[in-house]
Amino acid sequence: MKITKKQISNIIFLIIIALVIIPQTRQPIQIWLHKGLALFGPSVIDEQKRTTLTDYDWQLVDENGSPYNFSDAQGKVVLINFWATWCPPCIAEMPSMEKLYQEYKEEVVFLFVSEEQKEVISKFKNKNNYDFLVYASVTKPPDIFETKSIPRTYILDKSGKIAIDKSGAADWYSESVRELIETLLRAE
Repeated sequence: MKITKKQISNIIFLIIIALVIIPQTRQPIQIWLHKGLALFGPSVIDEQKRTTLTDYDWQLVDENGSPYNFSDAQGKVVLINFWATWCPPCIAEMPSMEKLYQEYKEEVVFLFVSEEQKEVISKFKNKNNYDFLVYASVTKPPDIFETKSIPRTYILDKSGKIAIDKSGAADWYSESVRELIETLLRAE
């Protein structure tokens, strides 16, 4: 019996479908696909189209139990990332987030916000050698940060204008993001 090209392509298609359906292989495949999608940096919002944050009333707590008042970020460049350890696009973009964090952690306020248990976050960070702090909301975030899907990331300038509002995975260590941050840090 001779196997045709059509039969071979059907077998390959069935194998791919099976791999996507099986829970143990689904997440790694999804992460791999999102890493491909996250090869590009996020778009920067034109200055005249940027929305300004006016409400800094948001209380958070970091993974060590220390409280953080978002009003302390007023007047600073801020990156807020809503994410979870089970989210394939979140996992895909985390290496670039960690690199950005390592480069700018002294100058930019980084708020990685997750509602997961502290133990789950700690295990994920240890496994991947991530150093950033993770926060949980104690009070509701300002309405401007309405998040219906994750990952959702915002970069704010010193005056509270949103320069980037990105849903989905992205390359956060891209040249365009670093150039934007440098520009925002130099601005008065």
